[in-house]
Amino acid sequence: MTVGVLALQGSFNEHIAALRRLGVQGVEIRKAEQLLTVSSLIIPGGESTTMAKLAEYHNLFPALREFVKTGKPVWGTCAGLIFLADRAVGQKEGGQELVGGLDCTVHRNFFGSQIQSFEADISVPLLTSKEGGAETFRGVFIRAPAVLDVGPGVEVLARCPVPSNKVLYSSSTVQIQDEDSSGNEGHCCCEAKKLVSNCVSSRVNRRHAMAQLFHEDDERDGTRRFFKQ
Repeated sequence: MTVGVLALQGSFNEHIAALRRLGVQGVEIRKAEQLLTVSSLIIPGGESTTMAKLAEYHNLFPALREFVKTGKPVWGTCAGLIFLADRAVGQKEGGQELVGGLDCTVHRNFFGSQIQSFEADISVPLLTSKEGGAETFRGVFIRAPAVLDVGPGVEVLARCPVPSNKVLYSSSTVQIQDEDSSGNEGHCCCEAKKLVSNCVSSRVNRRHAMAQLFHEDDERDGTRRFFKQ
């Protein structure tokens, strides 16, 4: 197995190192033709606007879209989630180009600026059942986006608790409800009371794409093991 890691900017070195710990060969991807040599792809966290500009400069978007359409496994974290979303809001005028593949809407920088970054314990039941061990793991939210809605073919694997003292991005048009439909306080909801998720998975039209809002504790490679499988 050879896993490509988009290496334009961001945390690609951390992903390469984590793959090495798992005994998986990781290849840095900077050119379209390199995608032909890998069986799956990770789009890491980073500065999504910068990553998009570099991808456009290197004419990577057509090849990235074709890779996703083939049904090969793709995993995006943070900025990678934005890349894989079919729709994005909260962007600067003119927006940024997207790869698409996940039928969802994301809000860039939903949780605010760099100083509003935070950590939270994330429960992913499917991951726990596959990997065993602790029921939660630590997620790091750095200028994190949020999933506002998902299409019928997208499975929500986990939901993101919003700290009670969290001040959300001021230009967001999304309303925060006091509780979700189950009565659980402190979750971020859109107006239709669909919970914002922190990890979504899609197997639609032979696609196999997964994405999440947060960065993981590098000492625990649960999601990477799941992606490897």
